[in-house]
Formats: sequence, C-alpha cells, structure tokens
Amino acid sequence: MFLLNRNNNQTLIHNRSEFRSNLKRLLGIRPRNLRLYEKAFIHRSATYTLPDGTKINNERLEYLGDSIIDGIVSDYLFRLYPEATEGFLTKTRSRIVNRETLNQLGLSMGLDKLIVSNLAPSDSPRNLYGNAVEALLGALFLDTGFDRTRRFFIEKVLKKHLNLDTVLASETDYKSIILEYCQKNKQKLNFTSREKPSAGNGHPLFTVTLEINSEVISQGEGTTKKEAEQEASMAALNKLGITKK
Repeated sequence: MFLLNRNNNQTLIHNRSEFRSNLKRLLGIRPRNLRLYEKAFIHRSATYTLPDGTKINNERLEYLGDSIIDGIVSDYLFRLYPEATEGFLTKTRSRIVNRETLNQLGLSMGLDKLIVSNLAPSDSPRNLYGNAVEALLGALFLDTGFDRTRRFFIEKVLKKHLNLDTVLASETDYKSIILEYCQKNKQKLNFTSREKPSAGNGHPLFTVTLEINSEVISQGEGTTKKEAEQEASMAALNKLGITKK
C-alpha cells in the first residue's frame, strides 16, 4: 500500500505503466479503462473532489462489486453442489463472502500493494483489502462484462486463493460473536423463536428472530433452535458488517 501523491497529470498512481502491468498479471487481460481500475484502489481516506463536486474513491465500485460477488458465488455453489439444500448453500456462500474471507483473499491476491491510501499501515481498517476485492470486481464488470468477471473470480480468485474444504470444515459460533458485539456496545440482544411442523418430514422447524434494541435485524431457520439462532446471528453479522475476530 502506498500513500496518495497526485502528480501533474492528475493521476493517483505513481507509475501508470507499472500499474497497468500489475493489473494485466492479476487479471490475465489487458485493462481497457485504466482510470476505472485506478479508482477501484482509492480508499476514501485518499478521496479527492473534481471541480463539479464528484468525489473520487472506490466506495461506489465496492457497492457494485459486493452484489456481483454474491451473484457469482451463488451461481458457482449452485452448480458445484447440485444436491445441496438451500441452508447449506446459504451458509457456504456466507463463509466465502464475509469480510474476513474477502480480506484474506485481497491479501493473497497482492491488492495491498495497489491500494492508494492516506492512512499509515498501522491505522489501516481491517476491511480495507476485502473492500478492494469488491471494488476491483465492480471495475472489471464495468470494463469487460459479467461473463469475464465471473471467470476471473472463479478461476483466478476462488480456485487459486481459497481452500473450499477448509471453508466447509470451519465452524463459527456466530451467536457468541453477536452477543460479544452487543455487550461491548451496551446494546440489548434478544432472540425470539417459533416452532412449526416442517412440510414433508414431520420434523419441527424453528424460526428465530434476532432483535437489537427492539429492532428486528434478521431471521434464521433450522431443525433445532440452536441452528436457527446461528443462522439468524450469521445473517445479522453480515447485515451489520461485523467480522469474526
């Protein structure tokens, strides 16, 4: 990661030729709209404003990339596990697209060497690299379209930098994490459960609603109350942008 130092050409990259070469190695293609990718690596701490008031940073591309990654991973898992239940697919997708995993992917991809920031390395937020992954995917989508973006993320990111077996084997106590978060921030956490017969197999199905300060945040379902609470907690963590420590 390097600090912002805009030159006379109003570019935020010290060496554009080197930046283009690094992108080509990373993406496997020659980028067409270099400015788009340049923007993808500008952290909000390095935001600059155009004469018309437009703020230049990667937050809009991050928003776009977040949705694109969700779609790519959903489609990938749907095809990879044709017999899997919705619950398995949802849980696996959540483990792949959560902040912690995306941060690790960003570092493995070497994005820390491309990010432009006015923060000292010791002050960098822990979501910095995961956000850059999302922004990069947003830029790639705008530059090349969905199909090429999908191929890149599956072949050059997931298959190269992610051990799916490790992801599947990992078990996280999401309820403990959300409980710790609420205790730390002096917020009231409440779980409300309902039990109903499950269609077809006769086993009960539990639905749990998670509330923070009396506001409904998420819901989860499971064949046990514990499983439903974990699902609701996982959904709340994702919604609130809370990462596992």
